[in-house]
Amino acid sequence: MGVRISPAITLDDDEIVERFTRASGPGGQNVNKVSTAVELRFNAMASPNLTERVKTRLARLAGRRMTSEGVIVLRAEDTRSQARNREAALARLVELIREAAAPPPKPRIATKPTKASQRRRLDAKARRGANKALRGRIDPKD
Repeated sequence: MGVRISPAITLDDDEIVERFTRASGPGGQNVNKVSTAVELRFNAMASPNLTERVKTRLARLAGRRMTSEGVIVLRAEDTRSQARNREAALARLVELIREAAAPPPKPRIATKPTKASQRRRLDAKARRGANKALRGRIDPKD
């Protein structure tokens, strides 16, 4: 069936590898017996379903979660349930790929303030300065 990221991107089930280990943290005796933590691996660079632009943005966004071979490794051990940890890891992967597939933001074009706005700003500064000058001490000789 696969994992649907967007209308254009769907990952095959065989591209995602899950491995279960024992989770750290609270859980009582359950933590010593049950492998609830999930380590999700996705080879982004070898995926035929991702474009080169998405792969390069994904590498930048994933940071240290991506190995030198191009495999994204996500670990989820937030809950005591193996199923919920699987869902959490998969949701993180989907969100990461969606962010990488989103169109990049438009570059900002620097603009200069108009002469009139510069004049208004300086006039307002002069008015504020004059107002504050009136707040000074009063000379007793006057």
